[in-house]
Amino acid sequence: MCLMMADIEPLKPSNTGWLVADVVVDTFAFGWARTETDPALLALLTDPQWQPYVVFPGEYVPAQRLVHTVSAQPDRSHNATRPLFILLDATWAEARKMFRKSPYLDRFPVLSLEPSQLSRYQLRRSRRDDHFCTSEVAALCLELAGEGQAGATLERYLDVYTHHYLRAKQQLPVERDGVAYDRWRALGVAS
Repeated sequence: MCLMMADIEPLKPSNTGWLVADVVVDTFAFGWARTETDPALLALLTDPQWQPYVVFPGEYVPAQRLVHTVSAQPDRSHNATRPLFILLDATWAEARKMFRKSPYLDRFPVLSLEPSQLSRYQLRRSRRDDHFCTSEVAALCLELAGEGQAGATLERYLDVYTHHYLRAKQQLPVERDGVAYDRWRALGVAS
C-alpha cells in the first residue's frame, strides 16, 4: 500500500490510514503537496518489483486507464511484480484535487472498485454512500489481490477502532463483549 496523505489528514483522530499501516507490512506513507513531490515516492513508483494502481472512482477517469482487477505481472526478468495500491488518504474533495494535480500518477492504471456493500465508516460522513474510508478501500484492494485474510483483518480492525472511538467520544467504557470484538476474535486475533 502507498498512502498519499493530504495536509493534516494523518493528524485527524478519525483518520484510518494508520490502520492500514498496522495491518499491511509493506505500507509506504507520504505527505502530498501540490508543488513538491517526495523523491522517495517517485523512487517507489518506479521500483520494478511493484505494479502501481491508483485507486480512484472510474467516473472521473478516461476508460482507457480503468481496470477493475489486479494480477501479478511478469517484468522483463520474468519475476512477478506485486500490486502497489496508491490510496489518496484525504477527504473526498481533497482526494479529487490530489488526483488532478499529481501528473506523475497519470501513467498508471486506475483501479475502480465496485464493492457490493455500502460504507460502514461512522466517524465522518460523505454525501455519498459509495465513498469509503481509507482502510475500507485498502481492505477491498487486499481482497482483489488475493489477500482475503489481511482484508478481513483490516475490516475487523476498523470495527474495533470505530467502537473505541465512538465510546470514548460518548465518555463510555469499551464493550469487549460486543459485535466488533466478537468479529475480531472470530479471526483468531488476540484482543
